[in-house]
Amino acid sequence: MPTREDAFNLLKKYNSDALITHGLAVEATMRYFAKKWCEDVEKWGIVGLLHDLDYEKYPDEHCYKTKEILSSLNYPQDIIRAIMSHAWKICTDVEPKTKMEKTLYAVDELTGLIIACALVRPSKSVIDLEVKSVKKKFKQKSFAAGANREVIKEGATMLQMELDELISEVILALRESPFHKF
Repeated sequence: MPTREDAFNLLKKYNSDALITHGLAVEATMRYFAKKWCEDVEKWGIVGLLHDLDYEKYPDEHCYKTKEILSSLNYPQDIIRAIMSHAWKICTDVEPKTKMEKTLYAVDELTGLIIACALVRPSKSVIDLEVKSVKKKFKQKSFAAGANREVIKEGATMLQMELDELISEVILALRESPFHKF
């Protein structure tokens, strides 16, 4: 299994600051959920960190280029499959099946939306961000328009969570991370 340091260096090799920050936020969220559900925290973190590895340099080959890169580096197949599944029905046909895959699918877009919500606050932090504020922005299609609300809702359903609960948990995950202030 690759180390977190290996994964982070790989992320930096293929991406600039914005996608590195996103990768770190999704990593923190995945680690939070892994800990909560007694799963492999390191593996889940690496999946979160690398899920958009190819997006900046190879947007037309999103997920497929990551599969190629990670396969050449002998990454475990469950990590590769989880990363492929986060873009289900968007650019892959790999349906999220495992808890790790479903979690990545659910939190990727939501993490971006929550960070966007934090950035428009005077504090620029999730520390004082509440679910109701995120829900208000969630309803505004023009706000963080790139955050696919249907994927977020479908992800919550996959995890058998209410949307409010998922939002709350991702806020808590980001509060516990070094990324509580943006």
